[in-house]
Amino acid sequence: MLKSSIKISLAVICCTLLLSCSNNDNSITPEESGEETPEQGETPTEETPQENNKEVVEGDLGTATYFNKALAEDHYILVNDAMSNRVYLMDKNGGLVYEWPLGDRKIGNDVVLLEDGTLLAALQAEGPDILFGGFGGKIQIIDKEGNALWDFTYSNSNHRLHHDVELLPNGNVLGIAWEKMTQEEALANGSNHNTDLYPESILEINPTTDEIVWEWHAKDHLIQDFDDTKLNFGEVAANPQLIDLNYVNAENGNIMHINGLGYDSINDLIFLSVNFYSEVWILDHSTTTEVAASHSGGNFGRGGDLVYRFGNPSAYGDDDSERMFVNNHYPNLFEPGKMLIFTNGGDLGQSTVHELALPDALDQKSVPNLTNPEILWSFTDTELYSPKVSGAVRLPNGNTLITEGDYGIWEVTTEGEVVWKFSGDGFFWRSYHYAKDHPGIIALDL
Repeated sequence: MLKSSIKISLAVICCTLLLSCSNNDNSITPEESGEETPEQGETPTEETPQENNKEVVEGDLGTATYFNKALAEDHYILVNDAMSNRVYLMDKNGGLVYEWPLGDRKIGNDVVLLEDGTLLAALQAEGPDILFGGFGGKIQIIDKEGNALWDFTYSNSNHRLHHDVELLPNGNVLGIAWEKMTQEEALANGSNHNTDLYPESILEINPTTDEIVWEWHAKDHLIQDFDDTKLNFGEVAANPQLIDLNYVNAENGNIMHINGLGYDSINDLIFLSVNFYSEVWILDHSTTTEVAASHSGGNFGRGGDLVYRFGNPSAYGDDDSERMFVNNHYPNLFEPGKMLIFTNGGDLGQSTVHELALPDALDQKSVPNLTNPEILWSFTDTELYSPKVSGAVRLPNGNTLITEGDYGIWEVTTEGEVVWKFSGDGFFWRSYHYAKDHPGIIALDL
């Protein structure tokens, strides 16, 4: 783990460029909202200072390049390849260790290996009515042979699961779902869109009973300054705990596009990566469903209103404060008080990974000041860019494993040295590190 705050000069340059070049044009086209059919670009040309140590290995799954093998972590990687509809374990040479037989099932996006050797998988439901990218609608727990031990579908014309799942310590599962707000309902709530909208909801599901035991709905926490004769009218900048309904102009009604979940078990908080707002939102999970629909109560006294948000102050009417993100994925709470996040970069054409120190106020069950969290470490590279998906994982040796969605995977040190890369044909949602003695790996009996 990091012992001090490290910043890489190139990352600082990129962040400065991001802040100076980004604008507040929040128009989203249907093409931009989809994540399931990426355009495959050419493999980036690698220019590294470690040419003398370079070792290239052609594996079953693609090309592995060691730039400094002595500094690379020896472990397995779980790969979610949404383009090829594959979930597999690979070694650092790009060799196939194990692949789960999915049959005719299609992965939504997220699939993780649990400690008992099963997979928790977001899958695509058949015949979805809501067609935005980040397909889902179904969650399964899958054994080594591909058998579904649990199957939960939440997909119809009014709602659909999508993108990410998270296993809670109590055994329940968190999921993200779009829910339909008809044009009439949207207009009554102060929308300036002449269309149906699909704001987000968060569900907690009990796999034993299939019961939804807790839920949060964004539509209960809106504000708008568009029409003073409609619901939710108020001053956006004076109410940052609420969500500006009209911040994003999306012709297809997909206005938020939450693409990632994180859970803080110490403080019972849910972290949401909200791609179209270029923010992370934090919710108080200590509430009941009834309290989560209100504006008070819970450990932080805010009900289901946002406890804290960061990444893009313009989303709550502050156009003067520093912006950190231009689109973002995977709010990875890798240790207490610290997060890794992948900021895609948008029109900058360059992505960045940040390690952030979350506000101490969250540990004190108090609402933090609306300032961006401290950046402890950053990494970017002129060749690191994926406009969609992607993420980062901290490794036991202190290195960071970065998934560049439409290219492959990087491993970098805290000093910013690229020690290993993998490139393959695919569209890589995320990649997860698993030590060779991880309980889930042992349970697979490979």
